[in-house]
Amino acid sequence: MNSAANDAPRMPFERTSTLDPEPLYDELRRQGPVTRVTTSVGDPAWLVTGFAEARQIYGDSHRFRRSHFAPEQAARIADAALLSGPTNNYDSEAREHERMRRMLVPAFSVPRMRRLTDRIGELTESCLDDMAAARKARPDEPVNLNDLLAFPLPALVICELLGVPQEDRAFFRGLSERISTIDGGDDARAAMGEFMAYMGRLIAIKREQPGTDVISDILAMQAEDPTFTDQDMMKISAVLLFAGHETTAARIGFGTLWLLSDPSRRDRLAGDPDGAVRSTVEEILRIAAPGGVGMLRYAHEDVEIGGVTIARGDAVLISNDAANRDGAVFANPDEFDPDRKPNTHLTFGHGPRVCIGSNLARTELRIVFPALLRRFPGLRLAIDVNEIEVLSDRRLTGGVGRIPVVW
Repeated sequence: MNSAANDAPRMPFERTSTLDPEPLYDELRRQGPVTRVTTSVGDPAWLVTGFAEARQIYGDSHRFRRSHFAPEQAARIADAALLSGPTNNYDSEAREHERMRRMLVPAFSVPRMRRLTDRIGELTESCLDDMAAARKARPDEPVNLNDLLAFPLPALVICELLGVPQEDRAFFRGLSERISTIDGGDDARAAMGEFMAYMGRLIAIKREQPGTDVISDILAMQAEDPTFTDQDMMKISAVLLFAGHETTAARIGFGTLWLLSDPSRRDRLAGDPDGAVRSTVEEILRIAAPGGVGMLRYAHEDVEIGGVTIARGDAVLISNDAANRDGAVFANPDEFDPDRKPNTHLTFGHGPRVCIGSNLARTELRIVFPALLRRFPGLRLAIDVNEIEVLSDRRLTGGVGRIPVVW
């Protein structure tokens, strides 16, 4: 669905600051909360930058969904292998989504997260041990926090939860990077094929040797629902593995940058970790702007929103980065304010399809930041924060590259 006539701004936009979203988001919001853009592959789409409009679309799961009535004609947002075009069946998406949530809600419930808390703490300390060892081995060189903490911790946790061998985390990192590359093309699709094949082998093992993990739990439910195929199982498992560590890794990275770029923020949390961690994490979730191209939906009927009419079949991109900085909702939206109340950000979406892994992400973030500052009280960035590369023009989920730190 390529539209050469579409001369709207092309995504991804140019980034000028590590900590702040692309300036064009603010310019477009001044024009209107919903504006025309061109995707990275040249297709037309609507970009949502207003908080109220983003919240409305998230909550309207009847008219805005991930499926498309003619998927081969649908606009695509990238040439990646995951979440860059329509997914699910147009006629059965709602039913399939309800089944998926029924299967997964118990796995990501608050009680299960409480039971997992001690294990997340152990995995965090292991990553911090790796950071300390790297610093000791090369005392004259900075430690790359992204490689030793921000990425491996969420990968270890999601592997633990799903029952994936931890020794495979490097394998998943390579595949995740290839799958989510905006212009990945054939290589991204080949990586997805490898990912799915791996999950197929793991599912077969779990069927013969079930454990106390999410994949084993879903397999037990599958026995009661023969319409839920192994292919369905592989798709869900692959998405969980990808989403379960990519997005959290980005928040650990950006959260660290926000805390270390102003020593008063770091010292405030370090001085009262129990009292300040929850509000600090919520502000990190709001203000962190990892980039990427936004959350994709397709209109299932004509909808008037934000002063424009979105036609049935149109692609809609919700920018959480922009919506969470909407000055109509958040006072001084570009300021880091851990005392902000209320802090009703949209990082995990809203409504019936709110991110099922939000409890897990919050649990990890509430553990990792106090542990990091307790272990390395003198932690600081080794370079200026604006020298740190943001991957918003390369990865669907954005994120940062190397985070060099010293103490």
